[in-house]
Amino acid sequence: MYNPTPWKDHVTNPSNCFNITKNDDGTYQITRAGTVMQQGTPQDAAHFTNQEDGIWELFACYGLLLNYARQMGWDVERGSINLTNTAKPYPFNNSQKTVALQMQRPSRDYIVITEASNVKGNLGQIEVSDQLSNGFKVAYTGSATAATINYIVIGGYMK
Repeated sequence: MYNPTPWKDHVTNPSNCFNITKNDDGTYQITRAGTVMQQGTPQDAAHFTNQEDGIWELFACYGLLLNYARQMGWDVERGSINLTNTAKPYPFNNSQKTVALQMQRPSRDYIVITEASNVKGNLGQIEVSDQLSNGFKVAYTGSATAATINYIVIGGYMK
C-alpha cells in the first residue's frame, strides 16, 4: 500500500539569502545564510522511489480493475479522439472536444481512463470534464498542436 510522503519546504529566516566566499583557487563557495526555521524534506532516491512505487501501484490497480471488469462481463467501451489546438500563444488552448458514448448510461458514475498517443508538442495534462450519461468532454492543457487521446470507459450502469 502506498504511503504518501509529507513533503516540507526548507524555510530559513531571512529567506533566499546566501553567503559567498571566494576560495584561494578562484572558485566560490555558496552557503545558506540565516536560521533554519523548518528543515525541508530531502530530495533523494528514497523519497523519489516512494513516488515511483505509488505510480506503479496505481497502474497495477488500473490493470486489476480492467481485468475484474472483463471477468464480470461489464461493458467496457474503448475509443480514441483526435484533438487539435489552434489557439496561440500558449497558455491559450482550444483542444476540448465532446466524446459521445456508444451506449447511454443510466448513471454518470463511470470511470474514464485516458492515455495519449501521437502527440505533436507538449501535451501537458489530459482533462476529462462534464461527464453526462451520453458523453463527456476531453482536452489537454499543454501547447501541443495535435494529439490522439485513447480512452476506456468503465461502469455507469448502476443507478
